[in-house]
Amino acid sequence: MPRAKGGFKTRRRRKKWLKLTKGFRGAANNVYRKSREAAERALVYAYRDRKQRKRDFRRLWIVRINAAVRQYGLSYSKFIGLLKKNNIEINRKVLSEMAINNPEEFEKLVKKVTA
Repeated sequence: MPRAKGGFKTRRRRKKWLKLTKGFRGAANNVYRKSREAAERALVYAYRDRKQRKRDFRRLWIVRINAAVRQYGLSYSKFIGLLKKNNIEINRKVLSEMAINNPEEFEKLVKKVTA
């Protein structure tokens, strides 16, 4: 039987990995083995960082809310506690945006929960 070098299917599989690493530096964009290693690592980081991004944004919103409520003599944790006590359900993203873009509305909200 003749030797099978791996034709169409093998080439297609390898091209898939090389396509993923287009734009990478060095051998990682044109040598199959290096390309595959780099692409697998990149996919792992991408998966991990999709989760990380959500955490980072939540941290940012919390910092912004904390900075905004400090002007009214409150801390972040006390403010969130007062919101829960008053059954006001606004997520941190909206509170953060409100503190930046509508400070007068944010002030009304703070006054309402502290009253």
